[in-house]
Amino acid sequence: MSVTAISKKLWVSPQPNNDDIRSFRDQGFKTLINNRPDHEDPSQPGTDAERQQAQHCGMSYAFVPVTAETITEADVRSFQRAVDRSEGPVVAHCQTGKRSLSLYLIGEVLDGRMSAGEVVEFGRSRGFDTASAAAWLEKHAARSPQVKGFFDRRTWSVQYVVSDPVTRKCAIIDPVLDFDEKSGATGTTNADAILDYVRDNELVVEWILDTHPHADHFSAAHYLKQKTGARTAIGEHVVDVQKLWKGIYNWPELAVDGSQWDRLFAHADTFKVGSIDAKVMFSPGHTLASISYVIGDAAFVHDTLFMPDSGTARADFPGGDARVLWRSIQDILALPDETRIFTGHDYQPDGRAPRWESTVAEQKKSNPHLVGITEDEFVALRTRRDSTLAMPKLILHALQVNIRGGRLPEPEANGKRYLKFPLDALQGAAWE
Repeated sequence: MSVTAISKKLWVSPQPNNDDIRSFRDQGFKTLINNRPDHEDPSQPGTDAERQQAQHCGMSYAFVPVTAETITEADVRSFQRAVDRSEGPVVAHCQTGKRSLSLYLIGEVLDGRMSAGEVVEFGRSRGFDTASAAAWLEKHAARSPQVKGFFDRRTWSVQYVVSDPVTRKCAIIDPVLDFDEKSGATGTTNADAILDYVRDNELVVEWILDTHPHADHFSAAHYLKQKTGARTAIGEHVVDVQKLWKGIYNWPELAVDGSQWDRLFAHADTFKVGSIDAKVMFSPGHTLASISYVIGDAAFVHDTLFMPDSGTARADFPGGDARVLWRSIQDILALPDETRIFTGHDYQPDGRAPRWESTVAEQKKSNPHLVGITEDEFVALRTRRDSTLAMPKLILHALQVNIRGGRLPEPEANGKRYLKFPLDALQGAAWE
């Protein structure tokens, strides 16, 4: 099989078979990247078979599946990381090699190493029609907010910086404060990476936004407010979550008025990120307080929808409700089809690279929890699935921090901070 040289490190190819992969090894390639979703064609070997053959040949393997219509910046960054991490030459493939080349070209333009005007000629000189990559770049330039995702592998969480390219003002959404439950250590690696990005891109932080009190990580909202002076916000129904968990923690002194944030958003409230209009959608079901932020053409839907290959969020936390979750999802799917959907977690099914951006159209077309499913069927599906899930390992640690806007407990007389950990407070023990 012929491969086409793209850069000093990257080559692209059509769909390989096992013999082709052995040939790649013999030619000195160290990594195989598959950019083709499974089941596109009955004859393709599939991700698992490719991975096994690549590993058998001593090659590393990465799975970054895309279609020409749904390439996102997150896909581009995942592709770049897979190339950068390889210890030697990389061969990437889709059906023909064009999608792999498009991912490379889009990244080169986004990073300023190539102009958008060079994309079509670059492809033509190598035997590819890359007009679709040029069209992607043109459309991307016209979008309202720029969105940068930060994936935290420890908690599978995605944090966002959403910025207005005109005013350079931005919002930070769902930032993570690092916590190691084994040692009790806290840290700011995730939050500091966000601050580095803000500084390097000369952004001004206007908002620090939580979508809900998280059960699987500590919020870095308070830390980032101290660093930036930006306003913090969450949905107004956080007070209901505070009242619920005040009882669970037996915490009489906890203020349950939401005063830990600068603003409590109600459904349909509006605000701005720079010059970009933003609105709030109350979207409970996963929690009592969950809201979605719609900023320009981008919707940040927290743990309501996952990527289309991952379904939807659980609804069995205290205050959760599968039927309410279904109705919240329908409100999100009523947004324009081209609305970009940014989710709060990604659990990397089939070992693929982290992804967090889809569209309303893609969700309606491909999400197995939604396509051809009635409300009652969804409730039954969600209830069955949730009954098999253990509680998140940090839920009792995190909620006492997150219902206070990311504030850690105050130091006691010895200068140490202590978390309160109720026993037998929740159902869903791991042995059930």
